[in-house]
This record gives sequence, structure tokens and C-alpha cells, in this order.
Amino acid sequence: MNNKLAIFGGRPIRDKYLPYGHQWLDEDDIEAVVQVLRSDWITQGSKIKEFEKAVAEYVGAKYAVAVSSGTAALHAACFAAGISKGDEVITTPITFVASSNCILYMGGKPVFADIKEDTYNIDPEEIEKKITNKTKAIIPVDFAGQTANLNEIHKIAQKHNLTVIEDASHALGAHYKINNKWIKIGSCLHSDMAIFSFHPVKPITTGEGGMVVTNNTEYYEKLLMFRAHGITKDPDKFTNEKIRNAPPWYYEMQELGYNYRITDFQCALGISQLRKLDGFIKRRREIVKKYNESFKSVEEIITPYEKPDVKSAWHIYVIRLKLDKLRATRKEIFEALRAENISVQVHYIPVYYHPYYQKLGYKKGLCPKAEKYYEESITLPIFPAMKDQDVNDVIQTVHKVLYYYRR
Repeated sequence: MNNKLAIFGGRPIRDKYLPYGHQWLDEDDIEAVVQVLRSDWITQGSKIKEFEKAVAEYVGAKYAVAVSSGTAALHAACFAAGISKGDEVITTPITFVASSNCILYMGGKPVFADIKEDTYNIDPEEIEKKITNKTKAIIPVDFAGQTANLNEIHKIAQKHNLTVIEDASHALGAHYKINNKWIKIGSCLHSDMAIFSFHPVKPITTGEGGMVVTNNTEYYEKLLMFRAHGITKDPDKFTNEKIRNAPPWYYEMQELGYNYRITDFQCALGISQLRKLDGFIKRRREIVKKYNESFKSVEEIITPYEKPDVKSAWHIYVIRLKLDKLRATRKEIFEALRAENISVQVHYIPVYYHPYYQKLGYKKGLCPKAEKYYEESITLPIFPAMKDQDVNDVIQTVHKVLYYYRR
């Protein structure tokens, strides 16, 4: 191996750039989309309900509502939960901004609770500390594909009469154990609603797309209306009894909804992808096992911790740098890894660090554990289409860079 780092002019480990995440599409997926494009209905057709039914059955939920993105799913869930001006909603700062922005969309106030040091998920004890008489809901995030402590969060929510909206964007295909029984993420046994994202780097993709699952009929009906401009065509739901026998063209806008509809060809892709999900998760777990075995002797990093009562979907694989054992900053190591043509990433900048949130009055120092995690974290590539050689290249690169920078 050439030990001279590529960032200093050495030959990189790889000639071709390896992304940190990537979709896996095959001919079945392409054909499923083509069939819809050749049909009469490319949007607002039967494939949407078919996809919703397939996901609901997979996770074990009663209802599913497909929308245009994971962000739209979060927004819709906050609407269904009745979040409004003056309400506080507790969430984690270690997430993509959408998990928090959805609260702002409804006029609510995000309240950030610190994370657990082992899983990087929101800490139930910190949630309890942040509850006030204005608290309306909790949005835990299943970070990296590992479920938050939903059992404890559910208990807190019941105690304080709060709604739980689980951001499971990373976690379709994950499981957690309660009373010796494995439960799929999205079953909504310990949350009121769960949302999924179908962005290309997520467990399955529809290009862009998202979904809300729930067992609550009232939420379901609100979600359906919200994604379609707040409009209903159901005569039984018309506001005026005198127009129950309205002409067939009649409809009512009853809420200020959005056009958050998803297309039939996206849902056709989702149906095809869902059939492969278990295989995708299996491959992700194989990669994680190889990473863990290869990095267990590397004293300069902390590898991800998976709780024994969780089966993560492994959306991302995050290492933490022990900077006191290295002669470099996180930025220098990050850039050195990328110079070897390994596309590492950072998940995530704490939400309240962003200028928009700073303008709202949030200050650094709110969540010390989250902030320390951010300073030390780097995400390595992981996706099902990675070849064994790709995995070996990542391992070799991490060893090469850390060996150079170790004290």
C-alpha cells in the first residue's frame, strides 16, 4: 500500500469516487415505472393505494398515506396532530432540519433535548426535563436506522398526554424488542404516527417521496385531506347537510392543505423496491459486520453501538474520532478521506446551529452531548450496491489516514 496520503500528492486508494450512499435500481424497478408511464394514470391512480397498502402491511400499521417527500410527511403529521401557534414540540438536534422545520411550518416552537452518548438518539430523561404546559408533541428520530427508546418515550407521552410522531426516515426495515417480541418500526404501537422518506439514499427509494403510517382513523382522514389542498369529495364529510346530494363535480376545501401528492410511477417504483427491502437490509448488516470487525482494533475511533433490543436498518454508519489520540482536526481527517476518493459525510450539524434558528433565538450550548458528538463524527459509505471491494477500499482508507495521523 502507498502510505503517502493522496491529499499530500500520494496515489488515492480508489480511482473512482465512492459515494456515501446510493440507490440500487434494477430492471424490475425500471419496468415497473415504464408500465405506469404507458398506462392511462401516471398520477392520482391505483398505484398509490397499492403502495400504501404494501407498506402498511409490511410494517403492521392500519393506515398509510403516501406523499411527495419525507418533509411533506412530517408536515402532514404535525397538521394531523393539531400542532399550532404557541405549541412546543420536543425533538433532537442531531437530525436533518426537516424534523424540526415541520414544527415551525405549523407555528409551533421546536424544543431540543440532548442525545444519549451511546446511540446518539434523543434521551428520554432529557425529554422529561423539557416538558412544560405548552408541550404538545414529541418527535423522536430513529437516528442511523436504530430506533429511539420508543417504550420510554411512549410512557412519557401517556403521562403528559402528548402525541408521538416518530421520524423513522432512516429506519424502514428496522426492529425493536418489547417483552421478548420483535416489533417492526412503523407498527405505531409506541407512537401515534411514524414517517418514512424514500429519498435515493434511504432504505428504499421512489426518487423523492415519503409516507405517514398510523393506526388512528382521525389522523388518517386528516392526512388524506392535507396532501390534497385540504379538499374532500366525500359527500358524508360536506359541511352543509343541504348539499349531501350535491352534483358529482362538487368538492369542498375545508382546510388549508398542500399539494403533497405523489405520482403513480413513483409508487410503482416503491412497490418494486419494497420487495427487495429485506435483502437491502441484509446487505447493509453484512457491511456493518465487516466494518466493525476491521475497526475494533483501531484505538482512534469509536464504532457505532447497536442496542441488544434493536435491529438497526443501518441507514448510515458513523464513526467518532478520539481527537486526543490524533494529530489532526476532524476537518483535516475528513478532507484526507475524501482525497482518497471515499465520500465521507457528517450527520448532522445540530439543527439550532443553523443561521435561521440562531435568528429565532437558539444559542449554542443547549445540548452539550449533541454538540460534542457533532465535533467528532464522520459518516462512512454504506449502501446495498457496494461491492466487497468497495467495502475493503473504505476499510483500507480509514486505516491509512488514521495511521498517518495517530499520535
